[in-house]
Amino acid sequence: MKYLRVALPLLLLPAPLLLADTRDAALKLSDVVISANRQVQARNDSSAANTVFTRDDIDRLQPGSVSELLNRVPGVQVSQAGGRGSLASIYIRGTKSAQSLVLVDGQRIGNSTSGDSNLQHLNIQQIERVEVLRGSRSVIYGSDAIGGVIQIFTRRSSESGLQPRLHMGFGSNQSWERSLGLSGGNEQTRFNLGASLDDSNGIDRTHTSYPSDGDRDTYRNQSVSFSLSHAFNDDIEAGLNVLDNRGKSEFDNPFGRYDANYQVFQQKPYSKFTVSGVSSYVDARMNEAWTSRIELGHSENREETLDKLSDDRSVFNTYRNSLSWQNDLVLNPQNSLILGGDWYEDQINGSTAFAEDSRWNRAAFIQHRFEGQLFSTELGLRRDQNQQFGGQNSWSGTLTVPLNPDNDLLLSYSEGFRAPTFNDLYYPNDNGFKNSNPDLKPETSKSYEVQWRSQLSDTTRLEASLYRTDIKDAIVFGSDGPQNVASARINGFEAALKQELLGWQSSLGLALIDPRDRDNGYTLTRRARRTLSLDLDRQFDQFGVGASWQAVSSSYDDPKNQQRLGGYGLLGLRGSWAVNPEIKLDIKLDNLLDKNYSRALYQHQGKQYAYREEGRALMFGVTWTPRL
Repeated sequence: MKYLRVALPLLLLPAPLLLADTRDAALKLSDVVISANRQVQARNDSSAANTVFTRDDIDRLQPGSVSELLNRVPGVQVSQAGGRGSLASIYIRGTKSAQSLVLVDGQRIGNSTSGDSNLQHLNIQQIERVEVLRGSRSVIYGSDAIGGVIQIFTRRSSESGLQPRLHMGFGSNQSWERSLGLSGGNEQTRFNLGASLDDSNGIDRTHTSYPSDGDRDTYRNQSVSFSLSHAFNDDIEAGLNVLDNRGKSEFDNPFGRYDANYQVFQQKPYSKFTVSGVSSYVDARMNEAWTSRIELGHSENREETLDKLSDDRSVFNTYRNSLSWQNDLVLNPQNSLILGGDWYEDQINGSTAFAEDSRWNRAAFIQHRFEGQLFSTELGLRRDQNQQFGGQNSWSGTLTVPLNPDNDLLLSYSEGFRAPTFNDLYYPNDNGFKNSNPDLKPETSKSYEVQWRSQLSDTTRLEASLYRTDIKDAIVFGSDGPQNVASARINGFEAALKQELLGWQSSLGLALIDPRDRDNGYTLTRRARRTLSLDLDRQFDQFGVGASWQAVSSSYDDPKNQQRLGGYGLLGLRGSWAVNPEIKLDIKLDNLLDKNYSRALYQHQGKQYAYREEGRALMFGVTWTPRL
């Protein structure tokens, strides 16, 4: 791949600049978080409300996609318009997709035209770990992190020797899962190589529509991942991570297309997609108090939309290069600093001639942490300078008070912002209609939060958050094009309870939100006010059983709250059997009650319809991990 040339020179830096890292080993642990401050720290020491899924969690829960996994996180809703492979809209704490940042191995993967991340195309078999931060992290990450941050880490190796793996799965709607991988290494060098091929006949996503829409919408995804790290000595490590997902996704167009005579013509549209990224890093422990990390990355988010019945074609491609440098300083046992700088440049290319097709962003940030016996504090500041909109400051602060050894109270304030997309700023005007506005300002936010973290017993932990987020200068598309005219107020409560009782492992997530447009009082679109998720699992020697329940209240599909989306509840069952140390069988049954539900609506010939979601679905899989 051509973008490998961007990352490889970093690996050739002189050895004195490098250092050894324990991050690969930390990726296997459930009680640490890496994304909050871009460093390994205990989850309970992080100021961010967070949820972590390790590879063991993914294997146990058997999610078919990243979207399915994220719906288990309190305060996170993922809405798709028609099942597997369809566009995934992410709502973290009531914010929209473009107001939440998605990273893969530290690299932004969102496209710069619409702001969508296309995370529905990330293959779950190539993922080692998923971390979700709820609440603004703009001090650490800059633009887009108003609602929170989702970081996905690709598969890694942490053991010596060779560990091959092979997975095959088959299920409803002629869905196939195939993946293989090989990982291994020694104390100095570790690697992982994996490849996957998933395809499905899909479902017919729309109801009454044009005859050309009456077919199944198939989906195909090919994925490759590679990671390599080498420790030159106890203080030096360098590495490379690569992920490439590409394939084809068919979809329906119930809105119709019109020719020059304004006559409707039928379509069978589909898209070819690529979501890929490469990152290389150098870690150096300069001395006992100072560690430094340099990362260089490149990501691509490409989409070409075609039609089987016409010559229609559109292309929207985003190419992004990035560089970051972070320094972690331990001043004394109570005080530490994070100092860093970021730079990235976005380049777009496609079938639409934008007024501008590139822009850069550079930033510097600092964060101080004090840890005392009676309280701890965290105070951060970031300054972003953007080629289009100029400068933006972001502040954050957290006070942590340990009530006793088992209970912590956290009070937080954070600011965030979102830079306008290329569509917002530069999309060409059409027949006198204004589609963009180069004078747009960034959307900004202020968030206030109270967290309570309690170890109720040796086997029971409760984490709860009460928060408020105010968003101003929100971008709204009107007759004069996009304008900074809207504001929003989001109040919310989240709780996550994990417990082990009589061998049963349970995880309960609850979220209550009130997301409103401050100008008219309407509820923001596609945000359910109440969500609940429950996972219950038990291991009986070689056999494992589990169940999942997800309940989502009603929401609205339009800004004026006239089009109601009904609430729904989904029940799933799963099981596993370790036949021997090398062979494991998995089975899961999603939507056991065959619930008819929808997460989005559409209009067709003046009538309102709902996009279909997949009904009852069975998936059977076998995983072979031979011992060499």
